[in-house]
Amino acid sequence: MLSRREFLQTSAALTAASTMAADSIGPLPSPQQIAWSKLEYYNFLHFTVNTFTDREWGNGDEDPNIFNPTAFDPDAICETLRDSGSKGVILTCKHHDGFCLWPTKTTEHCIRNSKFRNGKGDIVKDISEAARRHGLLFGVYLSPWDRNQATYGKPEYIDLYRRQMRELLTGYGELFEIWHDGANGGSGYYGGANETRKIDKTHYYDWAKTWQIERELQPHACRFSDVGPDIRWVGNEKGIAGETCWATITPHEPNGGDPMPGDVVESELNTGTRFGKYWMPAECDVSIRPGWFWHEAENSKVKTPEQLFNLHLVSAGRGASFLLNVPPDRRGLLHESDTASLKAFGKLKQRVFGNNLAAHAQRDGLTVKLGKPETFNLVRLREDIAKGQRVGAFSVEYETAGGSWKKFGSGTSIGMGRILNSDTPVTADRVRVQIVESAAPAVISEISLFAS
Repeated sequence: MLSRREFLQTSAALTAASTMAADSIGPLPSPQQIAWSKLEYYNFLHFTVNTFTDREWGNGDEDPNIFNPTAFDPDAICETLRDSGSKGVILTCKHHDGFCLWPTKTTEHCIRNSKFRNGKGDIVKDISEAARRHGLLFGVYLSPWDRNQATYGKPEYIDLYRRQMRELLTGYGELFEIWHDGANGGSGYYGGANETRKIDKTHYYDWAKTWQIERELQPHACRFSDVGPDIRWVGNEKGIAGETCWATITPHEPNGGDPMPGDVVESELNTGTRFGKYWMPAECDVSIRPGWFWHEAENSKVKTPEQLFNLHLVSAGRGASFLLNVPPDRRGLLHESDTASLKAFGKLKQRVFGNNLAAHAQRDGLTVKLGKPETFNLVRLREDIAKGQRVGAFSVEYETAGGSWKKFGSGTSIGMGRILNSDTPVTADRVRVQIVESAAPAVISEISLFAS
């Protein structure tokens, strides 16, 4: 039961919050967004002609025959991702070079004209089916920018792009995420023109119509771009969310109207907006290597399991999601260095988060009684986001052996998950959460304790 002091402190915060309008909690997440928020960690697979040219961005003039992985094994890839604790995988079905990893009917610049399996291969099909065999969700990345297409920059290209999207959204089962890159326009092959083409990124693609088509074809998928409409970019490619990272945002709109991809202020994306106009949580993308595609020179530069764990703490641990890129090599396999790090990362996460020291504790309001002293250095909180993101500031305290309370840590945003990390482990048998500011009565669905 709450002490009188605890009750008065909590009541004071909530009384102050109750003076705000009931709708000040902001927008609520859709069922798709709630389902997505539970994933926390999933993977990118960057794989295309760039893997064989040792480039990050292809120009669009590559010979399709260069794409020929010699030992492609989608099951080995997906098994490793599963062992790392991943919940899903997003494949770069077409990067900026325009090479399609499925036998599309829209262009000759595709796997159908490669040596791989004598033109009978379909990487999208193989990865999507292997993902499901290993309990992973599947998503697609389709670059809006196409440096191969002669029609890019013209109205005809938008029809082609939507036909490619329809092929992916109707031919490979249910998707959990559809990913749109923010890179748009520049130099390229463009059917032999070899020129620079600029577009009006806020109007050229007519995103509103494309997003409507995607919702109709894949009603359960979340759609990503730097400004949503369902998931926003976190504003960097380091995998780090802001110390404060709201699930809601009112993006900068210099052109008026709703924000469009590419029309962003990166610092706003990193923190979001308290009581923002849109429910649009952040996704933290980062590669396990310095580059996004496999390069032999980077085999010794793979992030360690400890680095990956720390990235988890500053992405999923700050109310965002952790999207880790792992690029297949020229064999069509994950390199041994990547595989070893991923599997060790999975074991590290399981060791830490698989042992919730508060799993069997008694909870009275926002106070947790453990039954016996436990030593921990991580505290994870969650709000019931179906009721909105209510908490604006909080602190966590623990009871010392002498009966006094000491501060463990504090923060602002909680949302779908917040992890406080102490450099020094503490020992206690009672822990409590103090709500400092909230737009409405806080609904804390989880208070968990872990030792790393």
